[in-house]
Order: sequence, then C-alpha cells, then structure tokens
Amino acid sequence: MRVQDIAPEHWQTAGVGDGLLEPEFLAAEGSAEAERLQNMLGYERQIWQGGAQLAAGLDEVGRGPVAGPVVTAAVIWRPGLLLAGVNDSKKLSAKKRCALEPLIKRAAVAWAIGAVGVREIDRYNILQATKMAMLRAVSRLPLKPQHLLLDALRLANMPLPPLLVWQNLAQYARLPQTALIKGDAKSMSIAAASILAKCHRDRMMQVYDEIYPGYDLAQNAGYPTPAHKRAVWALGRSPIHRSSFVLRPIKGE
Repeated sequence: MRVQDIAPEHWQTAGVGDGLLEPEFLAAEGSAEAERLQNMLGYERQIWQGGAQLAAGLDEVGRGPVAGPVVTAAVIWRPGLLLAGVNDSKKLSAKKRCALEPLIKRAAVAWAIGAVGVREIDRYNILQATKMAMLRAVSRLPLKPQHLLLDALRLANMPLPPLLVWQNLAQYARLPQTALIKGDAKSMSIAAASILAKCHRDRMMQVYDEIYPGYDLAQNAGYPTPAHKRAVWALGRSPIHRSSFVLRPIKGE
C-alpha cells in the first residue's frame, strides 16, 4: 500500500501511563527545576481545585509546512508529578524531545495523537484542519477529559463537516476549555502534548521521505526551506504536498 493511500487516522495512537518513574527522571524537591514545573502546573491546579480532575492539554505541530499532515496530541497530566525537562518542544533539542517522549507517556494519566492529512487541509484550510485534528486526539483519549487547555485556539462553536464521523466528535468541542497564549510555555500538559506531537510527526515525515525521495522531508519536516522549495520546483509536488499552500520565491533568486 502506498503511503498516500493510508488515511491519517491509521497514524493515530493513544495510551495510559502508570506514573511510575525512576527518581532520576523527576525534578529534585526544592530545586529551581521543581519550582519551574510547579509554576507550569498553575492552570491545571486551578482546574483540579475546581473539581475537574481530568484536564487535557492539547497542542499541534504542522501548521506551517507545505507538505505532510497536521498532528496534534492530547495529554491528561498526573497531579503532583514533576517530570524534569518538560517544556515547549520548540525550546528542546530533537535528542531531548525523543528522550522525554516515552517518559511523558508513562507519566501521563492518558495521552492520544490525532492527525489530519493533506486532502482535508486543502479542503477545509489549515486552521480548521488543526482543530479537527485536536478533536480526533481528544476523542481517542482512553479517559474523557472534563476540561481542555489549548495553546491559543478554541474549539467551541467550530464548524464541522456534515459527515457523521465528524458530527460524532462535536461533543468534544463543547467541553469546558481555556485558551492560553503561548500555552506550551505556561502549561505542563500543553508542553507535554507539544513534545508528543512533534516527535510523532517527525517520524511520519521520515517515512514519507523514504517514499518520496528528493525533497529531504526527514530533515525539513515539510517546512518550506530554500532547498525544499527548489526540490518542489524541480520535481513537482508529491501527493503529500499541500496544493493550497503557495511557495513564495526565494529572496535573492
């Protein structure tokens, strides 16, 4: 089966964590790292104290690329667990993200990955596709969250395609939710979601790179680098390139 024939939902996955992490992975009590992480749990703590124990943080990766899917993750964080190093994925090296990914999956109460592919991105636009991917992630969580924490976006009142598969997810868009500007730097669960989404999408792009050589997708992750643009202009767009995205000229060329 060719990769472009595999629906994005086949990439989706979910799981639960047991919270059992070795002490060396946890922030030392009284340390600056522990204080930083406690601050990142501030919004979750407010939600927990309000009676909702299952707060899910959501984040996405893949809004800016000209190729590949948009991928989102949802993470229900475990109260009181301070996994050292969790931060906005953009502030972490690839090596650090890969090291944290399995630890986050163990630390979390529950986690899930959602994705929306190129066809739907081109049909509905990237913002709508991002929200649809978030609904997919939330719906796949093994435990239904009681509150959503999102990085700047809101899912409430979002339009959904009339297809039954999407209308069935409308209930998740109506969950209580809080949108935080730069939430991946302010919320532990959003930061954890940003790491899971980034690691997962990077693996997807490595697979696509093997199927569609010449674009260096494993390195550029589908973002419009100068080398990637030149490859598209020379080879044409592959089946995972977004036809609705414009490739702007390279400055100076």
